[in-house]
Amino acid sequence: MQALAKDSIVAIIGSGAMGAGIAHVAATAGHQVLLFDTRLGAADTAIKGITVTFAKLVEKGRMSAADADAAGKRLISIGSLQEAKEAALVVEAIVENLDAKRALFTELESIVSQECILATNTSSISVTAIAAPLRHPQRLVGMHFFNPVPLMALVEVVKGIATSGDVADTVYATAAAWGKNPVHAKSTPGFIVNRVARPYYAEALRLLLEQAADVATLDAVMRDCGGFRMGPFELMDLIGHDINFSVTNSVYNAYFGDPRFTPSVLQQELVNAGFLGRKTGRGFYRYGEGADKPAVQTEAPQPRPASVSIVGSESPALAPLAARLAGAGFELQHEETLDSTPGFVCQGAAVYLSDGRSATERAAESWHADTVVYDLLLDAAGATRIALARADQCSIEAYHAVVGMFQAAGFTVSRFDDVPGMLVMRTVAMLANEAADAVNQGVCSAEAVDIAMQKGVNYPRGPLAWADSVGLQQVVTVLSNLAATYGEDRYRVSPLLRRKLAAGGEGARFHA
Repeated sequence: MQALAKDSIVAIIGSGAMGAGIAHVAATAGHQVLLFDTRLGAADTAIKGITVTFAKLVEKGRMSAADADAAGKRLISIGSLQEAKEAALVVEAIVENLDAKRALFTELESIVSQECILATNTSSISVTAIAAPLRHPQRLVGMHFFNPVPLMALVEVVKGIATSGDVADTVYATAAAWGKNPVHAKSTPGFIVNRVARPYYAEALRLLLEQAADVATLDAVMRDCGGFRMGPFELMDLIGHDINFSVTNSVYNAYFGDPRFTPSVLQQELVNAGFLGRKTGRGFYRYGEGADKPAVQTEAPQPRPASVSIVGSESPALAPLAARLAGAGFELQHEETLDSTPGFVCQGAAVYLSDGRSATERAAESWHADTVVYDLLLDAAGATRIALARADQCSIEAYHAVVGMFQAAGFTVSRFDDVPGMLVMRTVAMLANEAADAVNQGVCSAEAVDIAMQKGVNYPRGPLAWADSVGLQQVVTVLSNLAATYGEDRYRVSPLLRRKLAAGGEGARFHA
C-alpha cells in the first residue's frame, strides 16, 4: 500500500471551506495543488486565505517560515478543468448534488489520464451512484474529510461497488501520509460517522420530548457525566438544524424508514420556525447580545446519610464509584439483600445503575418502593455531576438521602424525571448498537468505527470500546428493556452484539 509520491499533482475542485481545507493539507504534505472553482476569483481568494492561515501557524510556532513559504508556493489557481490534466489525484468538493457530481467526473474522465484517481468528498451521497456513469468507475473513491479539514484527523475512505481495492488502498495511504487517521468504509447511507452518530441526537431529542429534563440539564449531563465535548442540543445548534435534520432524513429514507433513524418532530418544528441554531440567533438556545444562558437543574444540598452499603455481586462498573464513596469517608458494608444486581443501599433506598428500565418499573418488580437509579459515568472517579431518577413510589426522604450520599462524594446532582434508560446510558447503548450493526454489515471494522467516532466527532471513547467497558451484557440488557418498554423496533439488538455475548459470556468483548 503506497501513498502518492510527493511530486504528484493534486487537483481540488471547489474552493469552499472543505476544498480550501483539503488544499491546505495537500500543499503542506508537499504536493503541488491545483485549485479550481467555477465562481470567478473564488480559488484565488481561497489561496490567499490559506496563506494567511500558514502565517498564523508560523506566528504560533506550529510551522516554520520556510515550510509556510514553500507550501504557499505549491498552491496554484487554475481557470479551467483542462489545466488539471496532469493530476494524479483529483478531489471533488462541490455542492452535495448527485447530478452535479456525476457531470463533473464525467467531464474529468475525458481530461485526466487513465491512471488518475478520482475522489469525492461527499458526506452522504452514494459513491456507487456517483461512479455509475463513468467509463472507468473503478478509479472513483470516496475521500470524506471532516470540517475544519486542517484540524480534524479523520478521513473516511469509501469504496463503491466498482471501486478498485488498489485505488482505495492508495487513497488510504495518501491520507495517512498527509497526517490523517484514515478508515476504510463501504458505500452505505451515512458511511460510518453520519450513520453511527444518529443516536447521539435522537435519544436526547426523545428525552426532551418526554420531559425528562430541560435542554441545558441534558447537555450538562452529556458533558459532565458522559465526557462529551458538547451536549447534543448545543451541537445541533452549532451544526444547524436544517443540516442536521436533513442528514437524519437522508439516512432514514436511505434505509427505507428504519425506525432506528426516525427524525424528531421537535427538530422539525425548529426547522419550520427558521430557528436553525447559532447562524439564525436561535435554536434550542438563544444567541447574540443579551441572550441569557439557561441554568442547569441542580439539587439543593442534602444532609450526609449515616450509612451506605454495597449489595449484589462484585462489579467492575460499581468499583470506581464504590472507591469514590469510600474516599468520601463512607464505611461500605456488604449486604445480601434486594436482588443480585450490583448496587448500593443508602438508608434503606436501593440505588442502581440504569439498566434501561425506569426506576418506577424496577421498584415494582423488586417490591422495593424506595428505588433510585443513576446514569452512566464515563469516569466515576473524576466526574463532577451525576444524574438521578427516583421511582414514583420512592419517598422524598429516601431520595434526599441518596442525593446527600452523592453530594458527600463530591458530585453535583441533577434530577431527571423517571425515563427508562436515562440519557448517557441509553445513548451509549444505542451508539454501540449502531456501531455493531455497521461492523456486522461489513461497512467497516470494529477498530475503524471506534477511530471514526473519536477522530471524526470527538467522542471521548469509541462506541465499541465503551461497550467493552460497560459490558456487552449491560448494553444488551439496556436495549432489550428499552425495546420492551417502548415496543419499538428502534431498540432491536444488533445480531453481532448477541453473537459476541453468546460466544464470550460475561467476558465478551469487541476488542482484545
